[in-house]
Amino acid sequence: MTWVQLAVASGVVALGAMIQGSIGFGVNVVAGPVLVLIDPELVPGPALVIAFLLTVLVWVRERGATDLGGFTWVFVGRVPGTVVGALTVAALPARGTAISLSAIVLIAVALSVAGWRVRRTRTALVGAGGVSGFFGTVSSVGGPPIALLYQDEAGRDVRGTLSSIFAVGALFSIVMLVAVGRFDFGELRTSLLLLPAVVAGFVVSRWTARLLDRGFVRPAILALCASSAVAALVRYAI
Repeated sequence: MTWVQLAVASGVVALGAMIQGSIGFGVNVVAGPVLVLIDPELVPGPALVIAFLLTVLVWVRERGATDLGGFTWVFVGRVPGTVVGALTVAALPARGTAISLSAIVLIAVALSVAGWRVRRTRTALVGAGGVSGFFGTVSSVGGPPIALLYQDEAGRDVRGTLSSIFAVGALFSIVMLVAVGRFDFGELRTSLLLLPAVVAGFVVSRWTARLLDRGFVRPAILALCASSAVAALVRYAI
């Protein structure tokens, strides 16, 4: 990356980190589309490293608010979903699947706005974990499927639970990318160049989280889920 590209990438990562620090996910929803334009190699590997570092920071801040039962069942689905995602990245174009999953997310958002909810059962958690693992490994954006299940929880509970899930999930996705030869030390060094932006966005999120906790967490989740789905559709459809 040139210095100009690094500055642009750092700006969008800082903005995404602020959003994720406020509602529990979103760094790669915001930064992913820009990072892939700057350098396609920034996604999914470095983008996942960024997400991992940020989710650890948020989880440490909100560690007293984690749904351990939900965490467990999400990973029953997330592990096989991640494996399938890594194999897809290594062997097949992800375009068709990404478009399909994005359309499903948009439908889910529309139904949620209309008042429909998916009960957070074990089956729903396992299914959301599978979709999240696949989509997170393919595109580095795995937040929406799980965030939709937790949209009615208090802000701190959403941030704590999603961060614990995504920290372990992102690490597992990185390991799988290494295993299939799609992540190396060069990409790791690039990821670390963006670390100051991650920390800056996280620090600012301490104040924006308090603002959203005044009844704005659910609208923010739905808006970001819809935005991520639209961004993926545009990215893979063009």
